[in-house]
Amino acid sequence: MKDRFVSDIKKIVVFGGGTGLSCLLSGLKLFPIDVTTVIAVSDNGSSTGVLKEELDIPAVGDVGKVLLSMANVDEDFINLLQYRFEKDGSLHNHPVRNIMLAALIDTKGNLTEATKYMAKILNVKGTVLPLTEEKVDLVGKGSNGEYYGEEEVSLNIRNIDRLCYDHEVHVNDEIIGKIKDSDLVIFSPGSLYTSILPHLLSKQVVEALDECSAPIMYVSNLVTQPGETDEYSVGDHIKVLNRYLNNRKIDIVVANNAHIDKTIIDRYFTTENKTPVMIDTSLTDDPDVEIIEGHVFNIENGKIRHDPLKTAYLIFSYLMDRLS
Repeated sequence: MKDRFVSDIKKIVVFGGGTGLSCLLSGLKLFPIDVTTVIAVSDNGSSTGVLKEELDIPAVGDVGKVLLSMANVDEDFINLLQYRFEKDGSLHNHPVRNIMLAALIDTKGNLTEATKYMAKILNVKGTVLPLTEEKVDLVGKGSNGEYYGEEEVSLNIRNIDRLCYDHEVHVNDEIIGKIKDSDLVIFSPGSLYTSILPHLLSKQVVEALDECSAPIMYVSNLVTQPGETDEYSVGDHIKVLNRYLNNRKIDIVVANNAHIDKTIIDRYFTTENKTPVMIDTSLTDDPDVEIIEGHVFNIENGKIRHDPLKTAYLIFSYLMDRLS
């Protein structure tokens, strides 16, 4: 009976990075599913960028954030790993989790083994894997030239025709196996061009997605990102993803259809130049895309965030209803 239960557990592979991914995972870990999370390592900002250049290592920032979102340990321990050094000096603005991962790369030999060891310490349910072991940078190519690094790419999306890496990267074989064996592939909320698309810049990942039979789901962003996705609808996000997916396309999208208070919308537009990402007619008229709509947001410290439990519940319900 136990073996049968284990074999019935659905296997999900989630691609992403940043706050949107961490929020989604904190909900998914509450359900009986086997989650493998794949994290892009091309970030070059803040503490991550400094450690990346000084130590010649892949970006560790999003890996650390995801591990903490999946952790099942004492809250004080999580707070310790989240702590950023505030005093001036060589450690200024570095969170403890980044320092710990950098040290583990040295002691364990690579970021994958460092991530697995830290996941063990944090009692993480599921598997967390970096996309590649290599130090890699995002490159945007356009008619006006090339833009190097995630920060420059983010600032110049309108001038960029195509994204790539600064060199061809090798993806961990374990990730390719997980994709081919999955019941569902998810692209998480997050910065479309700098957290989500970097996964599809790998030929190995795109080819593995071509070969796998699992449906591909996109959990849509709630608001636009200034300079990157201004005025984008849910359908616009999907069009960009489909362009990089090659032969496969997005099969399902989870999107918010609940009312957001006008006061909050106005404040977002005035202070951050962000607007809600709306479900558009080009999407609702597309017979090839299944739309799962719901009230999937909450307000956290004045910020519009995905509600981890509600969003994860919609995904789990899809797995049980459609894929059982």
